[in-house]
Amino acid sequence: MKRILLSIVVVAAIFPRIISAQYSWQMQFTSLPAFSNPVELVHAYDGTNRFFVVQQRGIIYVFENNPSVAARKVFLNLSDRVSQSGSETGLLGLAFHPAYPDSPYCYVNYTRTTDSLRSYVARYSISPSNPDSAIRENEAILLSFSQPYSNHNGGRLEFGLDGYLYIGSGDGGSGNDPGNRAQNRKTLLGKILRINVDSADAGLNYSIPPTNPYYKNDSGFREEIYAYGLRNPWKFSFDPVTGTLWAGDVGQDAREEIDTIISGGNYGWRLMEGNICNPSVNPSCSDTAGLLRPVFDYPNLNPPLEGSITGGYVYRGSAIPSLYGKYIYGDYVSGRTFALTYEGVASPVNAQLTDESFGISSFGTDTSGNIYLCSYGTNGRIYKLTGPRTGVVRRSSFIPAAVGLKQNYPNPFNPTTKIGFAVRGSGFVSLKVYDLLGTAAATLVDAMMTAGEYTVDFDATQQPSGIYFYRLTSGGTSITKKMTVMK
Repeated sequence: MKRILLSIVVVAAIFPRIISAQYSWQMQFTSLPAFSNPVELVHAYDGTNRFFVVQQRGIIYVFENNPSVAARKVFLNLSDRVSQSGSETGLLGLAFHPAYPDSPYCYVNYTRTTDSLRSYVARYSISPSNPDSAIRENEAILLSFSQPYSNHNGGRLEFGLDGYLYIGSGDGGSGNDPGNRAQNRKTLLGKILRINVDSADAGLNYSIPPTNPYYKNDSGFREEIYAYGLRNPWKFSFDPVTGTLWAGDVGQDAREEIDTIISGGNYGWRLMEGNICNPSVNPSCSDTAGLLRPVFDYPNLNPPLEGSITGGYVYRGSAIPSLYGKYIYGDYVSGRTFALTYEGVASPVNAQLTDESFGISSFGTDTSGNIYLCSYGTNGRIYKLTGPRTGVVRRSSFIPAAVGLKQNYPNPFNPTTKIGFAVRGSGFVSLKVYDLLGTAAATLVDAMMTAGEYTVDFDATQQPSGIYFYRLTSGGTSITKKMTVMK
């Protein structure tokens, strides 16, 4: 995060408004008190439908993910251990063990200044009798390292699909990485780290995964390093479908960038800032061989104040089919959010979703894949991304003689088609698309509907060519038809 306490300035759009203005962020949990500087929103992947909100100055709250929830509990209070000053220090990350609750642990990342400025990755046990409470006295420090400055502390924690804990570490702060730490593989700063929390090597409170790129190297490189050359990776996440690790890396004065992180990758800082050579350090553009370029970057307009990326998530929910597979992220300073379409082959397509009046400090997801954000400040709130569920259009309100499903038109199609259907009476309606293996490819309708005739659009941009089946279920009747995507 960068310039986190600056006033929010809304500036003119520099991205194409390709996506409909129907998208919006709706405030959630309005009966709860406001949060003070929330910087993280996670759930425990345990089926309990709870949210955990991390406040920067050391308190984690837990509450039910229910729109009418009116009470929250203190899950963990580390206020006496966490730095109480500085715009980028504090309690910055939270993750639950991937086998929770069988492995009843959570992990936090925080900075403190009581001894010296240091980052700590610590484990806490969760009470066996009260899952809404972590045992603060039962702290185990896994890893700590010194921070030369109070900015660029990183702080994100997330377990990968491989079961290892990934840790975001900024370059140590100041401007233009004066110690060149992001490029120095003998330090932990300016990196994505990866450790195994389920075992311990000699002299460590964790072990080094043998697939880490510098495992047992002879060059003195830190074996915890997974990737390097990062300035301040303020939020990263894994795509649950592809396993791709996406990161938003906050820039200096010129570019904000989005990276897909691979093992051993060097993402260029401080030699590069986004897709350009750093004019302050590398004006001749030398020593750029082997540096990985971002998937996407955008200009940091300063002045006016515009440009401090907050990394997000690839949308894998069913409520907004038009966003499926797109990377949703935001900009803290401008308050805008975006959807990036990138499949690793064609050039990325970036589109603005919304333009908000608050700072976006973090994103989160629920168990259904819906995306939320935290607004930063002493009156911080949680918002949920909403948009057109399916593009359903009601063509007629007369009561049909029976439930009906029409052949899609056009067929074959690329990439969009229309599907007509009729609902006999009021009730729950489901319309889903399946591939030849019976795997659900899209949910077009999943709602209560009244009698009438309807048309819905299906966008197969994210689907490969082939034969698909679409099935309508309403009032105890199911009808299935076939369609063909031809690209």
